[in-house]
This record gives sequence, C-alpha cells and structure tokens, in this order.
Amino acid sequence: MALRKGSAYSKKYARPYTRVSKKRTKSYIKATPNSKIVKFKMGDQKGFDNGEYPIQLHVISKESCQIRDNSIEAIRQYLNRFLQIKIGKEFYLEVKIFPHHILRENKMLTGAGADRMQTGMSRAFGKTMGRAALVKPNQILYIIGVKTPKAEVTTRKLIRSIKARLPCKTFVKNAPLLTKA
Repeated sequence: MALRKGSAYSKKYARPYTRVSKKRTKSYIKATPNSKIVKFKMGDQKGFDNGEYPIQLHVISKESCQIRDNSIEAIRQYLNRFLQIKIGKEFYLEVKIFPHHILRENKMLTGAGADRMQTGMSRAFGKTMGRAALVKPNQILYIIGVKTPKAEVTTRKLIRSIKARLPCKTFVKNAPLLTKA
C-alpha cells in the first residue's frame, strides 16, 4: 500500500490526539513501526570529534513541520552518496532529528460500486502507519563537516538540491568550530 501524501497530515506543530478510554489498554498504541533511518552519523567521526573539520555547515529549519522518517532517510542516503563521490572520505555527516512522532491513519472505504461516501468518525484514533520528526523553527536538521573551501562549495550545492525533499523552508549556517578545552 502506498503512503498518503504529506498534506494529509497537519503541518501545524501540535501534540497529537491521544485516545482516553476506560479500558487502560485501549489508551495506548500497541506497536510502533520501525524507524527507517539506518545511521545517524557517517563519515570520519573520529576526525570530527578531534576538531579536524574547520568548516561545519548546519541545515536549519525556518518553520515548524513534520518530516517523515522515509524523507529523512532519503536525504541522508543522497548526501552520503554524493559526498563520497564528489569529496571522498574526508567529510562528516550527522542527522540531528529523530522520528518520535507516530503517524496514524483512519482507513476509509473507497472503490467502485460505492453508492455513498463514507463520512468517518470524529477524532478517530487510527492504526499506526509511520513515524515523523516534529521539527521546531531554528532546529538543526543535519550537520555536515568538510575540510576545504572547495568541498564547502560542493556541499552547499548538494544542500540546495535536498530542499525539494524537505516539507519546510531551510537555511544553511556556518557553525563556528568548537575546540575542546
């Protein structure tokens, strides 16, 4: 079954409806779907921890939104692959958001032969069908560390190309290098 499009879910950053029932077991989601994100840190992690990457680019959200885990994973794979191809092994990539929010779907009847439309239920709880990260304004989505100014230009071009895969507006900020005292 195909995923519902993102506009089926609220873009508003709000606490989801939680079912309250007299039977305690019905008030909870029974099983959460697995997260599709495979890795959160890629590249030269030891070099990043030692401060070998003077150029750090942070991809930051401008607005609040929900980003599905399959979108986060698609961006991670895209950045990881093209950074390896265009820069080599001297980069660091970290995913800073985690999909905690459980998306639920109240399935509706559709198809031929239906002589009337199904109206559904008010505030229906639904079955779990995915995960999403609830993102606030000015929250860091990804951190990318590179060593040379030439690699920075290439990385900025890659970041421009991932904006179509994100449901919110973003900007890139050069982060100051943090030295360990």
